[in-house]
Amino acid sequence: MSEQKKLTRLFDEFPPVSPEAWKEKIITDLKGADFDKKLVWKPREGFAVQPFYTANDIKTLNHLDSNPGEFPYVRGNKTKDNDWFVSQNICACDTVKANKKALEVLNKGVTSVCFEYHTDKKQIAADIEALLNNICLEAAEINFAGVVGILDFTDALLSVLSKRKIDPVNFNGSINYDPIGRFTLKGNFCTTQEDSLGKCKTIIQKFDKHTGFKAITVSGIHFSNAGATTVQELAYTLAMGSEYVAQLSNLGLSVEKINESLKFHLGVGGNYFFEIAKFRAARLLWSQVMQQYGASKAASKMHIHAQTSDWNKTVYDPYSNVLRSTTEAMAAALGGVESLVVNPFNQIFEETNPISERIARNQQIVLKEESFFDKIIDPAAGSYYIENLTQQIAENAWKLFLEIENKGGYLTAFREQFIQKSLNEEAKARLKDIANRKENLLGTNQFPNFSESKENIDIAILKPCDLTKPEAEVPGIIRYRGAQEIEQLRHRTDVHAKSNKRPLAFMLTYGQAAFSNARSQFAQNFFAVAGFAVKDNSNFNTVEEGIAAAKKTGADIIVLCSSDEEYAEMAPKANELAGKDAVMVVAGFPKDIVDELKSKGIKHFIHVRSNILETLETIQKEIGIK
Repeated sequence: MSEQKKLTRLFDEFPPVSPEAWKEKIITDLKGADFDKKLVWKPREGFAVQPFYTANDIKTLNHLDSNPGEFPYVRGNKTKDNDWFVSQNICACDTVKANKKALEVLNKGVTSVCFEYHTDKKQIAADIEALLNNICLEAAEINFAGVVGILDFTDALLSVLSKRKIDPVNFNGSINYDPIGRFTLKGNFCTTQEDSLGKCKTIIQKFDKHTGFKAITVSGIHFSNAGATTVQELAYTLAMGSEYVAQLSNLGLSVEKINESLKFHLGVGGNYFFEIAKFRAARLLWSQVMQQYGASKAASKMHIHAQTSDWNKTVYDPYSNVLRSTTEAMAAALGGVESLVVNPFNQIFEETNPISERIARNQQIVLKEESFFDKIIDPAAGSYYIENLTQQIAENAWKLFLEIENKGGYLTAFREQFIQKSLNEEAKARLKDIANRKENLLGTNQFPNFSESKENIDIAILKPCDLTKPEAEVPGIIRYRGAQEIEQLRHRTDVHAKSNKRPLAFMLTYGQAAFSNARSQFAQNFFAVAGFAVKDNSNFNTVEEGIAAAKKTGADIIVLCSSDEEYAEMAPKANELAGKDAVMVVAGFPKDIVDELKSKGIKHFIHVRSNILETLETIQKEIGIK
């Protein structure tokens, strides 16, 4: 018997199960609980995610028959493998040091470098030669960002390439010129809109023969760092890219040449499966945009460079950023990006160092050399869940994209402040979810490092970033990190503790051990979020004994940890014995007696539905932390 026949007979023993049968079984197991409320997830993207998917959920998807490298490119642009450029950003303020560092990292697994200028100095041919000295330009991708005097820089770079006799076809890289991205951040163009877009046309024409070089960047990462959902990031990025195509085609460039010159710079966040689906949906939708502009199918590819997002990165417990960025790098690789930067874990709050940069490089190298993510193209293909996510994200992003187009395009919508307002609303909603711990940031609003202190951190790092220029036409978008409000809370405690005793939260455990221990663990994590010292205890025999022990330690906060039934008698007694020596807090929410306890002077109840930010800020004020 052939192997195929054996396989067929094996599956014949397992008759297919209909989706209705699966759901019926799940409802039975729920024992009366509502299926939708219990198991259907409603993410911020605006659509429902089911607890299970079957082949029926993807029967109507049109892109499933396409192969990698085929229109509509949902499965990626690659046909032989899933390799990508391992990229690292390098400060180019000192060209000699930058060149030395580039040579060093290119010998340690990096295959792409981006020289970042952080000065107003106009770069000349001598500086470019110094940056590229001894680098084999055919063997690595070379990118430049933050360039001042873009046309002079373009001429100087082309002169250096010509001098070194580099074949234009074999030179890969980008200049990352993005005047619309600057407008997005700062609210105005460097000169005028006409002049800036005219420079885009000139640069594209100058690099006409360099088919592997991207002259213009579409910086969708700005939206990711502003707290956008995957749908918003994708829709606004499409709209920005469409604006470039519309404006530059009006200046006489072909849509094929424009698209060949575009590099889409997207962020990659922590929602693993959504991010994989986002990159797949991005290529799918961009191919449709290009079709509307009349491009051929072969010229409708989206070229994606990804970078780990700042939104979910934290100052406190920063090594948890390594876990976050590893997951993000995995999503980007499986999503089929062409190049990737993993930001070092400490980049947001201090100058990076050789160790943090090495970790960031090796995160990608491990994915290639040990996990073989570079071998298989689009391994997510056919997954009922990810294919459905891809379609859902694409449909919702397309609706938002069309809304922007109907307003007159990206620039018009931005001048009307439609994009800024929607991003700010989304960011504030997400910040509220973090304060309520519906969205978790390990080490920040959940399971903090009890012994960590960062009193000397620059306070500006803990605030939103608004780069809007004083002379701006309109406000630019504001970039946030989700942890910032909680970090400000903890930083106030750290600064206070420099010249005062660090506030102490004392766990007064009493009664049933199952309740007292669980609530003590919960309360310790709760108060450590604000940087308070915490003291756990074995159960006290009496409330009097517990209060006496708390006073002996000089506790600023006494947390009652017991069962709801015991709080009726315990809480008023403890509050009376403590007097004004400490803030009294009940761990839990005994709803049947809450009003009674409040009438007896108990104000604070902490539980899983508490707004941790508001609660801890209130307690900070009560114990004298400004």
